[in-house]
Amino acid sequence: MKRFSEGAYDAVVIGAGHAGVEAALALARTGLKTAVLTLNLDSVGFMPCNPSVGGTAKGHLVREIDALGGQMGITADECALQVRMLNAGKGAAVQSLRAQVDKNEYHKKIKQILETTPNLRLVQGEAEKILTKNGKVVGVLTAYGGVFSCRAVIVATGVYLNAETIAGEVVKCSGPNGFERATKLTKSLISLGYTVRRFKTGTPARIDGRTIDYSKTERQEGETVYPFSFLHRRVPEAQTPCYLCYTNPRTHEIILNSLDRAPVYNGQIQSAGPRYCPSIETKVVRFRDKERHQLFLEPEGADTLEVYVQGLSTSLPHELQREVYRSVEGLERCEIMRYAYAIEYDCVDTLDVLPTLESKKIEGLYTAGQLNGTSGYEEAAAQGLMAGLNASLKLRGKPPLILGRDEAYIGVLIDDLVTKGTDEPYRMMTSRAEFRLSLRQDNADLRLTEKGYAAGLVTEARYRKFKARKALRKKVLKALDERAEQKKADAFVQSRGDPPLAGSVSFADLLRRGAKIEELLSVFGILENVPTDILLSAETEIKYEGYLKASEKERQKAKKMEEKRLPETIDYEKIEGLRLEAREKLNKVRPLNLGQAERVPGVTPADIAVLMIYLSLKK
Repeated sequence: MKRFSEGAYDAVVIGAGHAGVEAALALARTGLKTAVLTLNLDSVGFMPCNPSVGGTAKGHLVREIDALGGQMGITADECALQVRMLNAGKGAAVQSLRAQVDKNEYHKKIKQILETTPNLRLVQGEAEKILTKNGKVVGVLTAYGGVFSCRAVIVATGVYLNAETIAGEVVKCSGPNGFERATKLTKSLISLGYTVRRFKTGTPARIDGRTIDYSKTERQEGETVYPFSFLHRRVPEAQTPCYLCYTNPRTHEIILNSLDRAPVYNGQIQSAGPRYCPSIETKVVRFRDKERHQLFLEPEGADTLEVYVQGLSTSLPHELQREVYRSVEGLERCEIMRYAYAIEYDCVDTLDVLPTLESKKIEGLYTAGQLNGTSGYEEAAAQGLMAGLNASLKLRGKPPLILGRDEAYIGVLIDDLVTKGTDEPYRMMTSRAEFRLSLRQDNADLRLTEKGYAAGLVTEARYRKFKARKALRKKVLKALDERAEQKKADAFVQSRGDPPLAGSVSFADLLRRGAKIEELLSVFGILENVPTDILLSAETEIKYEGYLKASEKERQKAKKMEEKRLPETIDYEKIEGLRLEAREKLNKVRPLNLGQAERVPGVTPADIAVLMIYLSLKK
């Protein structure tokens, strides 16, 4: 095939899912000429699984993306059908925003943003080969012979590489939702030194909302909480309800009697699937003593009758899917509009990747999203933003932005991937973050907006808003330190049944005694017209002050280990005292510092002690 020039660019992004979108915008918005190559323009910003954004720990990621200057939170707010705060009855560290969004509207808005962003060209086509010279990226070749010359490439192909969708005995060479798959690029990635493996994920059926008997389900209303984006003041007032229903013993009986036709159990599917979002077959087999499993009926959009059945992902044959779905109370007469399926795809081993998400072997080549073995739109978007921003910083001759585990959930996510790797689709969870009390949703801008501004992604307008919010938060904390009117305070404490006051107290003292900030606003008439997230953030800082101080001490100890850099040229095979396993693992991961070396699986405290002695001798 004859090659022809598609033009010269600073960077090319392969894929326009959630990782590709954030990578492309990070590059273009920081002034770099960028091309985005996607298999189908109709899949830009598409949500092939649940049209929702956020969730446990994922809501943290979205707010961090927003604080750094990313797009996901802004568009999710604009397309929200329903917003809820998950784990609202638990501590502030694990509370997470989640929004059900309009699937088609989200895609339309994201596509329009890419089309109208300066420095950015959006083009439909399949990438076949990443072109290199002397160990550096020089371009991308398409399956049609087009050559995009460039100095950096971000590969964000999602689940499209050699994808196969599976439902029972039927296997189709297809990407998600019937979109075309990519068949050319895997060979190129292998030739460039990446280790490639197969992962699996899946999606439930979509059913016709008119065929659901909602009277047999539990209605789930939205909530008036704060939005994802720090640029927005409030969530939509009018929200669409979702509904809760359950599987039952009959559902489980159908599944258990059909395992010989279930691809995840009859040997047809052998790739690793997501541990924390399993198929209904896996849930029923794994938890045989459980009488029922929750299912959520969630709208796909305002312009469609399709309803997503969260919790009922399956790869059973279509005729069995009908039986399973219709065994659920409320779905006895449901009509399936899109059948469920599992999807297998190629992804890379992230032990081949640096903390900047750049390849260890090819300069200027970055990977992001589900290609890196993660699951979820939010994890993908976070990686895309960091890959795009680090590529931009490198091309502009600036130092990289590597977020620590103590600075952001994004830092935890990337550190886990490049230090520990993953043998199954990785999902972000609050339990993975050892400093989660400090890494809350409400303070994401305080932690990250300065960094986004220094990197050139946060605009002047956003930065001004951030400084105003920061000043307002400081003002709120100062106001809460003021003394409450004694009579009102005594009456307030008495009304709550709390022990009587020994003297005058501040509003902060009342919060420490268990009062909620909304109660103080109502009773004492303070802090009018202050955004909800700033109030809640101030309340958390006051109530958890002691814990936060203790956490800060641990953070400083960890930081000292991160500051002990390991030479890039170090040969672990030659360090006496290191165990053989440690030598092998450290040579594979190539940690940047002692802190990262501590987290490498198979490296013991004794190995770290050897490395510390080695560093002291080198000095």
